[in-house]
Amino acid sequence: MIGVTASSPLDPRLIEAASALDARVAVTAFLRESFAIDRARVARRLEGGVDGAEAARLYAAAADTMLTGLWRVATEVVHPAPQDRLSLLAVGGYGRGVLAPFSDLDLLFLRPGQTASARTTAVIEFVHYVLWDLGLKVGSASRSVGETLALARDDMTVRTTLLEARVLAGDADLGEGLLKRFRAEIARADPRPFIAAKMEERDVRLQKTGAVRYRVEPNIKDGKGGLRDLNTLFWIARSLAPDSERGQAALEGLLSARELRSFREAIGFLWSVRIHLHLAAGRAEEKLTFDFQPEIARRMGWRGRGDELAVERFMRRYFQVAREVGALTRAVSAQLEARQQKKAQGLARGLSRLIPRRRAKLAFDGLAIEGGRLTVTGGGVFAHDPVRLLLLFVEADRLDLDLHPDAFAAVIRALSLVTPALRRDPRAAEAFLTVLAHGQRPYRVLSIMNETGLLGRFLPEWGRIVGQTQFNMYHAYTVDEHTLQAVGIINDIARGKLEADHPASTAIIHRIADIEVLMLAMLLHDVGKGGDRGQLEDGAIAARRACERLGVDPRRIELVVWLVRHHLLMSDYAQKRDVSDPSTVRAFAEAVGDPERLRMLMVLTVADIRAVGPGVWNGWKGQLMRALFEATEALFRGDAVTREDPLIDHPALVERARREGAAVEALPPETALESTARVAVAALDRPGLFADLAATLAMAGADVVGARLATAEDGTALDVFEIQDGAGEAYGQREPRRLAILVKALERAAQKGARTSAVETPRVSARRAVFEVRPVVRIDAETGASAVVVEVSGADRPGLLADLARTISAHGYSTRSAHIASFGERAVDGFYITDTDGTKPSDAARLAALRTGLLEVLDRAPQGPAGRRIVPVRASVRDVSDLEGALGRKPVSSGSRAR
Repeated sequence: MIGVTASSPLDPRLIEAASALDARVAVTAFLRESFAIDRARVARRLEGGVDGAEAARLYAAAADTMLTGLWRVATEVVHPAPQDRLSLLAVGGYGRGVLAPFSDLDLLFLRPGQTASARTTAVIEFVHYVLWDLGLKVGSASRSVGETLALARDDMTVRTTLLEARVLAGDADLGEGLLKRFRAEIARADPRPFIAAKMEERDVRLQKTGAVRYRVEPNIKDGKGGLRDLNTLFWIARSLAPDSERGQAALEGLLSARELRSFREAIGFLWSVRIHLHLAAGRAEEKLTFDFQPEIARRMGWRGRGDELAVERFMRRYFQVAREVGALTRAVSAQLEARQQKKAQGLARGLSRLIPRRRAKLAFDGLAIEGGRLTVTGGGVFAHDPVRLLLLFVEADRLDLDLHPDAFAAVIRALSLVTPALRRDPRAAEAFLTVLAHGQRPYRVLSIMNETGLLGRFLPEWGRIVGQTQFNMYHAYTVDEHTLQAVGIINDIARGKLEADHPASTAIIHRIADIEVLMLAMLLHDVGKGGDRGQLEDGAIAARRACERLGVDPRRIELVVWLVRHHLLMSDYAQKRDVSDPSTVRAFAEAVGDPERLRMLMVLTVADIRAVGPGVWNGWKGQLMRALFEATEALFRGDAVTREDPLIDHPALVERARREGAAVEALPPETALESTARVAVAALDRPGLFADLAATLAMAGADVVGARLATAEDGTALDVFEIQDGAGEAYGQREPRRLAILVKALERAAQKGARTSAVETPRVSARRAVFEVRPVVRIDAETGASAVVVEVSGADRPGLLADLARTISAHGYSTRSAHIASFGERAVDGFYITDTDGTKPSDAARLAALRTGLLEVLDRAPQGPAGRRIVPVRASVRDVSDLEGALGRKPVSSGSRAR
């Protein structure tokens, strides 16, 4: 038993400290030094490569040593009374004998009777005060044996903490007596209520932290696939075998030998990550945010490989472990259900064993419906015909059933049956395409297929992106999770579920002739990420190889390949170019080629953007996409494309500006999807107007994440800005008064110029400062008929737009239109500029000077929080080069053989 050391001699230095005039101060000073030495020793062991779970045990042992010393000083020297029975127990995670550097110390002060003596109270107070003086977080309770047992019968939280309890110090007979009685009661009790409570507790926890396992900033402790999920399995095991060390006996009965190895490996890895995170943060930090990910990767010895950064390889491993944790949870569920110790649970909520067995004709012998889920009747059901691996998922979708954990495990065991022959089997391809393009719920079914590993085995191109992350702030999910969500979004659009958010796509999708091509392109659109030739080129090559293997018709393959290669085209044109300019529409139409491609590209682009993460899609982007689509479709019909009145969307505002000189209106978010406020400014154009408005927004703390600037023939300018506050919420949402103040400031700036301010540029968060973004400036004198297009990309920061606008103005140019977009940490802006007299610039030397000036602005890296050293790491590339690369490419070689 760890920590019960009453028989060993007490350190004379500790006795001396306890005898000092101020015993509390002296004891605290001694324990602070000795505890720090012990913790530093564990940190060195961790750096030396010791397993994370072992490091957690060593941290717990260091805490044991400190606490037993403190306890003995308190009970033997400061407040001696041998006849007063009192015991100190470690409970909760600490009771399990594991501890992170800054975790709480969960303690139980146990007494035999209902009433605490004065001496007992004094001991508890002394221990508490010293622990608080040491800066430790303590979660404690003081109870009698009877109170503790009574609470444990009714309170599942108390029962959970006692399942892990152990005696640390004091009266060992008292503590062990409690644990013996408690474990006897647990052994006699029905475990099902406790197990159900733990699973319900897990569901509530995941509702708070996010039910998606593959968020790129995961919570290591409480997130899906994190340590708490493994702890839940431990608690269940301990409730089934309370006398077993760490529930080992029950775990061995619930998990196979391979699963037990996976369990231990997952615990070791997750504990390593958690301890390193605590040490790097210097506090009890559980969320693995962007600013800590590179440091943890470095500490754990990860190195980059090819174009994949060390941090991306580390995070891929994290998500592979999280997936294993999910598989372990399913495996335990299967065993518990087999013992009838828990109601059947799964994605099909509300179904249980009480539901009668459904009488449905199933696709092949060996399938059954049990507890409202699809299962298999034997381990060899797939060996007879490996195509059944795919047919299982076709049936799950047809019947709208989740997989039973037994079927889930059977698929994992049968993955070796996925051979090159199966990948080329027409029946397997038909089954796969049925789920992907014609299924009821492709996101759910493909997600389960991905969790089993079957999707990556059947499509090797997919396997390379499983768990892959992109080290940038734009994407909220791993590449595979993002893609599956995009597939699900297309399905929801087709079923009319998203008509309110995407009316154009809902109308368009039913005019698409080949839904399989669209779904294949969506599934494969990101498989080139991390490739040597770039995402689009490698993606097109991989898509061709996958389609050939699936037996897709060559003509349809070309369309899939084109969509994969050009899946960024519409987004780039809509967000970076002037969609009201006929030359933009003609160039886009020329790149697209025909109406069917246009329709597919529209739906694919909408789904791709929406699946990036919460709040990324908004009505602003939808308006730009619709405008580009409608203008291009009109061109394909043979209609003439003319420049629309750029002021048409705000007629009343423009009219007021013509009367009063300037007018401003603020619009709150249009839908719950949006996280931005919109401000429109109409004014008579003048040199520096755009720069003054941008500077005013910067001084007000408004972060511009999107903007459109247009100028009519009569010189009236309309500037529309999408803005957020520093917390990433719609500007003024928390304080509407700020938005009203901003409106007045913009009116003044439009008429009289921006106020100059000596206010220092705000620092950005550590999450943003960790990204190193390569600055790019491209000057395009060919695209615009009457203006030069200047595209810039660089690290976003407060005031960047104002600095860019000032630089353009200072070089003697006017901004005719501007197109501002933000991709996480990266700003991507396009400016249509003219000379001050309205003519198209032609002086190459002046344009080169402008390019140099803009690069100098972009080179000013955003400053992170004061007092914290941050080493920037190259962000995953997604910049203005995408637009250049999307035009004029040669076809992907068709000579690569699928395998």
